[in-house]
Amino acid sequence: MLSLKDCTDYCDLTEEEIELIAEHEHLPRHVAATLACGLVQTDEGVGVIDHCLEEMVSDAMRDGQLDKAEHVLHVYAQFRAAHPLAH
Repeated sequence: MLSLKDCTDYCDLTEEEIELIAEHEHLPRHVAATLACGLVQTDEGVGVIDHCLEEMVSDAMRDGQLDKAEHVLHVYAQFRAAHPLAH
């Protein structure tokens, strides 16, 4: 049986990225890890994760949650560096 750590190591995402995806999609972390692991394997899936994180930054800023926006923006920047999109 794979642990959450095994899954994050395999799918090339950080635990923070998976936690934010879980929060955004209202999923348990292990389910979000499985979903994200599949998404990160394609350009389209990377785009979905990119949009998810971008939306979380916007929502946090809109709601005045500046600490959360800063945290998500930091995680988002790391994600973009590791998984650049061709625009």
